[in-house]
Amino acid sequence: MSRHLVDTVEEAVRVGFRGSPSILFDGVDPFAQEDAPVGLACRRYVTPDGFAGAPTVDQLRDKLRSL
Repeated sequence: MSRHLVDTVEEAVRVGFRGSPSILFDGVDPFAQEDAPVGLACRRYVTPDGFAGAPTVDQLRDKLRSL
């Protein structure tokens, strides 16, 4: 695991950052929606219980299995 600080709008645009927290698998954001804006923002994830600040463990497992 590694962390990358995105602290400017220019960096957000350069890396396609869609908000914090963003979780990447081999550099790919499996939860990104194509029409989601790029920029510095808090991110919300759609979970079975509604919006949350992070995906559920089951959602993360499902994404990892689909790789």
